[in-house]
Amino acid sequence: MKVFVSSLIGGYEALRQAVRDAITSLGHEPVMAEDLRAQSSSPQVACLQALRSADLVTLILVDRYGQPQRGSGLSPTHEEYLEARGIKPILLFVQEGVTPEPKQQELLREAQGWQGGLFREGFKTPEQLRTLVTRSIHAYELAHAAGPVDGSALARDAADILSRRDGGREHGEPALRFALACGPARQILRPAELEAETLSDAIQQRAMFGSPRIFAKDQGVETAIDGDVLVLSQQGGAWARIDEKGRIELRLPLERGPRRDRGVGALIGVIEESVTRELANAISFSAWLLDHVDATQRVTHVGIAANLDAPDHLGWRTQAEQDRSPNSGTMRMVSGPDKPVTFDLARASLKFDAQRLAKDLMVRLRRQRKGS
Repeated sequence: MKVFVSSLIGGYEALRQAVRDAITSLGHEPVMAEDLRAQSSSPQVACLQALRSADLVTLILVDRYGQPQRGSGLSPTHEEYLEARGIKPILLFVQEGVTPEPKQQELLREAQGWQGGLFREGFKTPEQLRTLVTRSIHAYELAHAAGPVDGSALARDAADILSRRDGGREHGEPALRFALACGPARQILRPAELEAETLSDAIQQRAMFGSPRIFAKDQGVETAIDGDVLVLSQQGGAWARIDEKGRIELRLPLERGPRRDRGVGALIGVIEESVTRELANAISFSAWLLDHVDATQRVTHVGIAANLDAPDHLGWRTQAEQDRSPNSGTMRMVSGPDKPVTFDLARASLKFDAQRLAKDLMVRLRRQRKGS
């Protein structure tokens, strides 16, 4: 695998050498500006061409921005980030304990605000950077490796989780339901670990105040043990469940805040952007929770499933359609509950491919909801 290294060069040779060492230690090929042969084109054109040939990009952002290039007015690293964004997976490593220049601060905000295909870590020393790059590339490989488990069985298991329990329509609000099943199947949590306050406290803290936040901050949380399942729930209809095998189930209301703030249109349909947002939240929260209970990576693959918990008559509309006509809409003509849509994937994809997975799941839910 070719791994392109994007960063400032002058004054940061130790960091680039650390990244080179990490890449080569895993048997991959580093693609670096220092190694490019002289070409008739400019050095930056040669770098961008080399980036396009790479399979993966490591982006190291430090305190300095770099010399703006003629034409674009952007630094070489900024140009390389824009070239990679949307077409290459990016591993972002941000230097901590330094004060970035104003333009570098703008690049940091831009890069960290983009969620598609980006994985972020912070570092302080070259040694720490090497460790993080090694670990992140290895995780990327795992995310795209074929697994020894039956992926279709994991997907069915996740779908069964949603089918075994009523979604909770008594709350009267459309919601997303999401489930995750683990493979290879094994006990992840001992009964005593499942009932420990430290686990429920950590989940509640993350759900209410973490990123993403899946619980409302102004509502209480009830905690209970249901058989071999730890359940955290809120009156508004949100819940998080995890069992001894690490299987996760979430119910996330699609419309947040009091109904009076949303208008009559909230009753008209399921909003596409809300579904995509909560799918991304569910995937990211599940990735965190799985890491929390299985830090040693016993689980290598997962099956995920999602469906909508909403009245049959609610149609599907985009936010733009909602804004244009908030008090009218097309009712759904297909009756019956929404069936779960599923994927099976390597565990690391929950981090690397969260946004893509959210969009793909949304498209399948939209097709089902619209009857197409």
